[in-house]
Amino acid sequence: MNRYLSIVFVFTISLSYSQQQTQAQDTLILSFSEYLGYVKKFHPIAKQAELAIQIGQANLMKARGGFDPKVEVDHNRKKFKNTEYYDQLNATFKIPTWYGLELKGNFEQNEGDYLNPEAFVPDDGVYSAGISASLGQGLFINKRMADVKKAKFFREQSLADREILVNQILYDASIAYFNWLQAYTEVKMYEDFLNNAKVRVEGVKRSVEAGDKAQIDATEANITVKNRALGLEQSRVKLMKAALDLSTFLWLNDNIPVEIQANVIPDINIETTIDGVLEIEGLPLSDFVLENHPKLRSLSFKYEGMQVDKRLKANKLLPIVDLQYNFLTENPDIARSFNSNTYKGGFNIAFPLFLRKERGDLKLAKFKLQDLKFDIDNERINIQNKVLAIYRELESFVKQNQLIDDIVNDYTIMLNAEERKFNFGESSLFLINSREKSLIDSQLKAIELQNKYLKAKAKLFNSLARDLDNL
Repeated sequence: MNRYLSIVFVFTISLSYSQQQTQAQDTLILSFSEYLGYVKKFHPIAKQAELAIQIGQANLMKARGGFDPKVEVDHNRKKFKNTEYYDQLNATFKIPTWYGLELKGNFEQNEGDYLNPEAFVPDDGVYSAGISASLGQGLFINKRMADVKKAKFFREQSLADREILVNQILYDASIAYFNWLQAYTEVKMYEDFLNNAKVRVEGVKRSVEAGDKAQIDATEANITVKNRALGLEQSRVKLMKAALDLSTFLWLNDNIPVEIQANVIPDINIETTIDGVLEIEGLPLSDFVLENHPKLRSLSFKYEGMQVDKRLKANKLLPIVDLQYNFLTENPDIARSFNSNTYKGGFNIAFPLFLRKERGDLKLAKFKLQDLKFDIDNERINIQNKVLAIYRELESFVKQNQLIDDIVNDYTIMLNAEERKFNFGESSLFLINSREKSLIDSQLKAIELQNKYLKAKAKLFNSLARDLDNL
């Protein structure tokens, strides 16, 4: 393995590449599955998607904090010119509950020369235990309840949104890999044709020296070599750009970007593994469940959260009816000291006469729900038609690939036959170059068609918004 130490990326990294027997010893293959595995694990956008889940959990914790027990201590004292006007202590322990109820325990101790008469209590203070309740607004739903319910829906929505974000970055990374593969395949093709042209020009030169061919044939053969070299150089520039584009998706653990080196190549046999990597293998259209799509699940959870908000706004149409009742005692250790004749209680009732603000808020909430419902219906049809179109497109690509393979094979046969005729002096370089040009064009179309076919599979993966669990 020591011969691999100087090849991989600009930074020192360790990737477990597979090696093909047909490649040179210093060439490493970056497989599609390994590549996507690194993208999913280390790309900043993929990490950002994980933050969405943590944000959802934090929001839920924050909402549940509205039901945390609370201790309140209020102490006021005034002393002036050796006179203690008042010294008041009020300590309260509150326990909020779900349905607009609040349990409360209280200790109150007051003394001073100028106390308000209603603040007079025994010297050792007075204890109270009671309950407060909202019988109108806030009985079946209140802001604390609504916040918790909406936070739960937001957490589930964050999970769905995370799948969408990860799927999108994996899709973009896949497109970059396919473009890299296309550019690499074109380079190898031009290298082969350049080698063939060089062999041919050497043969023509020997024929010219022997007097069997005219000098013009050598000139034409040299022009072909230069054209092939030009095509190769242009394809190498394209490969360099594709490799840089691919490198934008490769990162290390500490947010360190890496760059692909020239001796790292794509997997040319990707068609045999792509379905398994993208987890779309054996997935017929009949097995596609539209409601399980992350986008629709995200919108559904958003809709449920807005439903809670609408219920809260509808609750505002009810009058405010708040009651409280507290038992009073000097001796809280004695249970019978609490009796109904010693208490502190009251109620508060409020009700707007026109309810214009409340009715307006409720209408706005209903309109927002209706607007979101339209979005959900539209998104459902878009996803369904998009997936259906991609399945049909993939079926067509299978036929197109077969046709282009046959065309390339036929052009190869014609070129080989023309070269044999040329060797017997029955053809010309012009015809050979013409046959070869047709073969090059057909191979370029085959490479382009393969690229479109792979991208169609990636589009299916993206349309299904799948997350790759096996990476």
